[in-house]
Amino acid sequence: MAAPILSERDLQFMLYELFDAEALTERPRYSDHSRETFNASINTGRQIAEKYFIPIRQKVDTDQPTFDGEKVHMIPEIKTAVDAATEAGFVSATADYELGGMQLPPIVASAASAYLTAAGSTTLGYLSLTNANCNLIEAHGTQEQIETWVRPMREGRFAGTMAMTEPGAGSGLADLTTSAVKSDDGSYRVTGSKIFISGGDHELNENIVHLVLARVKGAPKGVKGISLFIVPKFLVNEDGSLGERNDVALAGLFHKMGGRGQTSTALSFGEKGGAVGYLVGEENKGLSYMFHMMNEARIMVGTGAAVMALTGYQYSLHYARERPQGRIPSQKDPNSPPVNIIEHADVRRMLLAQKAFAEGGFALCLLGAQLADDEKTAPTEEERQQAHLLLDFLTPMIKSWPSEYGPEANDLAIQVLGGHGYINEHPVEMFYRDNRLNPIHEGTTGIQSLDLLARKVPMNNLAGYKACLAEIQKTISQAEGGELAAEAAQLTDALATLQKTTESLLGAMMEKPIDLALANSVKYLDMFGHVVIAWLWLKQGLIAQQKLGSDPGFYQGKLQAMRYFFRYELPLIEVWSKVLRDLDSTCLDMQDEWF
Repeated sequence: MAAPILSERDLQFMLYELFDAEALTERPRYSDHSRETFNASINTGRQIAEKYFIPIRQKVDTDQPTFDGEKVHMIPEIKTAVDAATEAGFVSATADYELGGMQLPPIVASAASAYLTAAGSTTLGYLSLTNANCNLIEAHGTQEQIETWVRPMREGRFAGTMAMTEPGAGSGLADLTTSAVKSDDGSYRVTGSKIFISGGDHELNENIVHLVLARVKGAPKGVKGISLFIVPKFLVNEDGSLGERNDVALAGLFHKMGGRGQTSTALSFGEKGGAVGYLVGEENKGLSYMFHMMNEARIMVGTGAAVMALTGYQYSLHYARERPQGRIPSQKDPNSPPVNIIEHADVRRMLLAQKAFAEGGFALCLLGAQLADDEKTAPTEEERQQAHLLLDFLTPMIKSWPSEYGPEANDLAIQVLGGHGYINEHPVEMFYRDNRLNPIHEGTTGIQSLDLLARKVPMNNLAGYKACLAEIQKTISQAEGGELAAEAAQLTDALATLQKTTESLLGAMMEKPIDLALANSVKYLDMFGHVVIAWLWLKQGLIAQQKLGSDPGFYQGKLQAMRYFFRYELPLIEVWSKVLRDLDSTCLDMQDEWF
């Protein structure tokens, strides 16, 4: 029997026991839905994954897209699979009915698309980036722009991208040089180069709608002078039909370590006089608009990383249960039969670590999806504002923690399979390669750590920071005096360490050189992330403890993974705290010529 893509039981637990998604049907937006319709969407995602994506998974990995100088070529099975997911509604699962969407809650859409991501990896990026592109235009574009660009994207005829990175600027958006000049008809002519544009060119859709950051002639330098433009591959006539090819050219494809189902492109705008672009919102406010898509993409990246960890865990767990090898130390008789490797303590250690990282990270991402929904559909304005505050604060961790610890889980999946994990007859080595991009794109871990420590923590008099700590304290209070009192006490101590470290760093940022105060910000991100994951494991543990008698195998597994994280991972924050509070300058002091 083949390994499961994901654990259906765990998805049900996450949705209905941890986050109570069924209660969302009481909100007006989701009143047409029920637990049955939610599960139907999840089952559809699983069926499409099994029918269209799993059979081509290895072929997608070994047959990368090519560029003949005129257009992109990829194996035809990718279009068949992407079209199946599109026709099932996954390009617009959360969108309004009026725009052709299914109007699913984001947390349910995340669970449904998890099967597709686990089976298709970055191939699903064509759909998810298109959805995020639509969401940005719906939020900040005109009604005409929504009709012209969003509707055909929701229908699956057009695809969408985000084009920010430039060859000379990388993540330093303040230094971008792509320019825009206003024309007499109100449109703009965009000129410049962009690289690493996921889905930047392909033949899967009739048209591709690029959201491009550029600087209008005469705009201020730095990020305050950035505007956002819709720049399509093909222009569109007034009747909605495709017009002539825009001045957007594919300059080449990047060939990647993993994630080969989605093209990564270099694009040239304006080689023949200027690509036609349409301003989104106002001039010089483009970065704030783009953050709408970037923040959504960051949750998407974290979720993808967690899902790749989940599917790697399921595969290695299945393998460990069926692979006989060796004997446990207490078996002295060489004539006794070999045991399945899951009987070895160290294999169980590696499986437990994967479970703790993957299920903890996925819970964090589903929390992000639910908060993104709550800030729009929660019953009261106070709840909506609280959700926005908490989501904004948690976003650097939602993006980075699963992206760092997801590949670590995939690495352990390879180790569980041993030599078989290192060869491509098994997909675990591919899972690792696919996942390894996630710590990089949509803002590296280092960038996210600076965002957390230098911006999100002190912002609005520590409002987001305090809101996060208050949520953690609520769960601690629920656990105190019960079966999980020891874990509650440990998380209380961890929270005290986090607060002490934060206070020390905030003081250093005011009194010491800022480069020194922020030199170890990644360790702060690690520390905060570990505290948040421990909190989410305690929440899972409380449910498991309460329901232990109804499904002992499943719930005992939850409790054991919680214990693993508390005993093996959470204590690491003490080491990181000391480095941070000491303002250790080992890395900062290192000189170029010393390497």
